[in-house]
Amino acid sequence: MATTRQLVWRSEDDTRAFAERLAARPALANAFIELHGELGAGKTTLVRHLLRALGVHGRIKSPTYAVVEPHEAGGLAISHFDFFRFTDPREWEDAGFRDQFAAPGLKLAEWPERAAAVLPLADLVVTIDVQPDETRVVTLRAQTPAGRELLP
Repeated sequence: MATTRQLVWRSEDDTRAFAERLAARPALANAFIELHGELGAGKTTLVRHLLRALGVHGRIKSPTYAVVEPHEAGGLAISHFDFFRFTDPREWEDAGFRDQFAAPGLKLAEWPERAAAVLPLADLVVTIDVQPDETRVVTLRAQTPAGRELLP
């Protein structure tokens, strides 16, 4: 049974603070997190803050064209996917994504609805809705026991 929480991010500092709290959770090490929201909602910003909080150094770019950007921090393998341009489920097998999702490590996926037919069940689903005043209403839905461990 899914467990849901709702947050309001009034600024990027709220996004950073959430990412830092999430990074401290042990269950994150092998979690799969889906990120939903319109263009500009803050999905990549959240990922950048999370990766920084986990200790990733250097440039953190969006994987929009590469589909996946690998990172490593403190022995933790991290895969940041962006399925915005994903159009053919055969790409999933051809690119080796099944193996990546089966391997240990943190998986973060933007635009997961574009690959929904082939993705495993996410531990945590993060939906970011931009409000008229530019605040973000963030809905967190844990779908697994690991996902529930990630909730604030």
